[in-house]
Amino acid sequence: MSRQNINQLKDGDTVNEVYLLVDKQLRANRNASLFLSADLRDASGVVNARMWNVVEDRMQHFQSGNYVQVKGKVHLFQGALQIILTYIEPVSAENLDPAEFQPQASHDVQALLARLREMLLGIENNEVRTLMECFLVDEALMDEFCRAPAGVKTHHAYHGGLIEHVVNLMETAHRIADLYPKADMSLLLAGVFLHDIGKVRELGYENEFIYTDEGQLLGHLIIGVEMLTEKIRAYQEMTGESFPKEAELRLKHMIVSHHGTYEFGSPRLPMTPEAVALHHLDNLDAKVNEFARFIDDDLNSTSSWTPYSPRLQRKLFKGMTED
Repeated sequence: MSRQNINQLKDGDTVNEVYLLVDKQLRANRNASLFLSADLRDASGVVNARMWNVVEDRMQHFQSGNYVQVKGKVHLFQGALQIILTYIEPVSAENLDPAEFQPQASHDVQALLARLREMLLGIENNEVRTLMECFLVDEALMDEFCRAPAGVKTHHAYHGGLIEHVVNLMETAHRIADLYPKADMSLLLAGVFLHDIGKVRELGYENEFIYTDEGQLLGHLIIGVEMLTEKIRAYQEMTGESFPKEAELRLKHMIVSHHGTYEFGSPRLPMTPEAVALHHLDNLDAKVNEFARFIDDDLNSTSSWTPYSPRLQRKLFKGMTED
C-alpha cells in the first residue's frame, strides 16, 4: 500500500499514516483547555497537526524525533492545510525506512562534492589551495559536510543542504569574479567554503534537525574559526611552513562577519571586499532558497498565494491558478 505523502494531502482527506514528529507543543486556548500542536514530516514536506482537548499526562510518552502513527482529517484553515487529529501514538523505527521521512537535496550530493573539490583545488593562491586540501582529505569531516543541512527550518533545511548551499555560492562567485577584480577570488572561494563549516558541529541531523549543546553554547561562527585554526595547524605540520598571517585573519574575518550585521549575530561587520561579497552572496542564496521552499511546501494548490509567514512577514505569490 502506498504512503499518504504529505505533499499529496488535500482538504477533506482522511489520514491514517506514520510520520516523523519534528515539533511538539502543548498550548492553551482561550478557555485554558490544552491542545497539541505537532509538525509532522516525511520526505515530501511538512504539515501542522492539531489535537483538541488533550490531557498533558497522556501526551508525555512521545517527543520530537519519534515516529508517530496518526489518524485524522485534513482541513483548510486560514489558507493552510492542517490535520485535525483523533489519534497519535509513537511507533518503532525498526521496520521504517528513514529515507521516507528525510527531505533531500535536489542535486546529487556526490556530484556536488566533486564540483566542490574541483573549485577548491583550482584556487590560484598556493597557500590557500593547500589549506583547502587539509579540509578535503579529512574524510570524516567531508562525510558530515555532505550530510548536514544548512539550517534547521529556514534555508536548505535538508540532508545535503549545506554542500548544496556552498556550491551554489561558489558557482555564483565564479560568475561575478571579473566584475569585482578588487575582491581576492582565492580568499572569497575559500571563505565561501568555510563560512558555515561550523554547522557540521552546531547542528544535529539524524532524525530531527536540532542544535547540539556545542551549537547552542558557541554557534557555528566560533566553531568555524576553531576548525580553521585546527586545519592551519595541520597545514603547518604538513608543509613545515607558517600559513600567511594576513590570509588567516581575512579568512577568519569572513567567517565571523558573514551574517552582515550585529542584529543578525555577526560579532564584526564585513570590513574587506571579500567579506562583504560573501555576506551578500550568502544572503541571496539563503533567501531565494527559503522563498522557493516555502512556495513548494505549501499544500494548498487552490490558492495563488501562500499563507502568511511570520518569519518572512509576508505572503508569497505562487502564480495564478487555472480556473
